[in-house]
Amino acid sequence: MTVKLPESIAAYFTADRDGGPDAVAAAFTENGVVTDEGKIHQGRDVIRQWKAGTTQKYTYTMEPFFVATEDGKTQVTCHVAGDFPGSPVDLRFFFVLENDKIAQLEVTV
Repeated sequence: MTVKLPESIAAYFTADRDGGPDAVAAAFTENGVVTDEGKIHQGRDVIRQWKAGTTQKYTYTMEPFFVATEDGKTQVTCHVAGDFPGSPVDLRFFFVLENDKIAQLEVTV
């Protein structure tokens, strides 16, 4: 199932799939924040390091299948499969956007 994502969120998923850590970091505001696996990563340089570490640890694919916006947050639910413990899993990504960039991202189960 293909879902229509806001442009900046679509850019994040494209960067995650094809572009690597620099492209992922570029999708965020300068002081963007990612919360993932109980850890907070703030700022483009730190987000770049987070993404590089994730890419080194795991190989995976993500398929967004649900999107909804409420109270200023956009939730995207993805089916994620790869070589990580618990695979496959459906993860929820909560985005807060600011001027066509991602200001906040929280990844949850």
